[in-house]
Amino acid sequence: MTVAVLFAVAGANAATPNNDTSVITCDGPWKFKTGDKPQWSAPDFNDAGWELVDLSAPPGAHDGDVGLSGYVPGWTAKGHNDYSGFAWYRLKISLPAVKGAHLAIAGPPAVDDAYQLFVNGVLLGSAGDFSGPVPVAYSIRPQLFLLPDSLKNKNQVTIAFRVWMSKATISQLPDAGGIHIAPVLGEQSSVETIYKFQWGQTIKGYIAEVILPAIFILLALLIFILYKPRKQYKWFVMALILLALVRTNQAVFYWLQIESAHAFDLITTVILIPLVLGSWLLAWWHWHKLVRPVWVPRVILLLTFIYMCVQLLGLPWVAESLPHTVFDTLSKAIRLVFVLLLLYIIYRGIRQRTEDKGLVLLATLLVATGLFAPELSALHIQGIWFPFGVGVSRSQYAYMAFDVILFIILIRHYKRQKQDPGVFKK
Repeated sequence: MTVAVLFAVAGANAATPNNDTSVITCDGPWKFKTGDKPQWSAPDFNDAGWELVDLSAPPGAHDGDVGLSGYVPGWTAKGHNDYSGFAWYRLKISLPAVKGAHLAIAGPPAVDDAYQLFVNGVLLGSAGDFSGPVPVAYSIRPQLFLLPDSLKNKNQVTIAFRVWMSKATISQLPDAGGIHIAPVLGEQSSVETIYKFQWGQTIKGYIAEVILPAIFILLALLIFILYKPRKQYKWFVMALILLALVRTNQAVFYWLQIESAHAFDLITTVILIPLVLGSWLLAWWHWHKLVRPVWVPRVILLLTFIYMCVQLLGLPWVAESLPHTVFDTLSKAIRLVFVLLLLYIIYRGIRQRTEDKGLVLLATLLVATGLFAPELSALHIQGIWFPFGVGVSRSQYAYMAFDVILFIILIRHYKRQKQDPGVFKK
């Protein structure tokens, strides 16, 4: 027999930004079951044998990325550690307990990886494309769903979420799986306030991914204007532009939903990240005017191409039969070679420099902090902080500091060039 559940009012859970009694936080416990059957959306389906999942978040809980409040671990942390695919959440709600003539639901703003929302068996909306046999996942954004007026006179309704998670997500998140933040039900205007609050968190969480690329582009333009397309600087311009594209694509993916998760993997993981690593090594090589050994630039280009191929073949959704753990090991090994090459370039470059040694070394280490963030995290170096409740990563801090240092270096170089134009000629 399905059990009717009472809820905490808004404000009791960190996901709700106020104490408005016209909304309730649907933290459950929810009935939960892995698998997929269409009849599980029906209000009269008997889910008495399903397990219970509590979405109640402790005070101050938030996700480990941008600071979304009300975050709880997913199903991999609750007894389903190796499961990917479909799963269902069901919850019965007593409508007389909800005040308001027009009701709405604020969908969960953190779900792995896609979901459909049913109320009394009727599909209200979705996050992701469920038209094919395998859903196409996009980023999960705050969503607002209006309840049909036909439900006004119902004493009880059943909310059901059909969730799908890809196998790849298990390896990316330690607590992946399903709904991470409880949805909210209530009077439409009050739910809209919560919806806007959630959007505010999402925008603030990725605003740095717009600001930093803008600064990178401005620095690239400054280099181009001050030094024209000299060989010493053209790779630096390219490296800054590619890094700007990587960071911008984060905001594009999470804000706009024009890019699927697979497209994001291809654009960022397979194409942009290898190009960024290769371009930055070549940028520092030419910045220091290194010419020997002549094989270093060729090795960097070849390594970049190999890294792209390994990243592609390592995607779990490319081919199920491929040994993805092998490609993951190869990827880590290639990145280690990039690190060693960068250290070699730093050693050779700093050793022969006569000006700005300290500033150039600092700039190189700062940009490397962002480029090799996974390697630093593997050393258990803290990777993110939450000032004012917004996640700011180690890479973002490093890139902001790098922008300042690079600007100082460029201005100092330009002043010396104006004083003695022959200094920087080859």
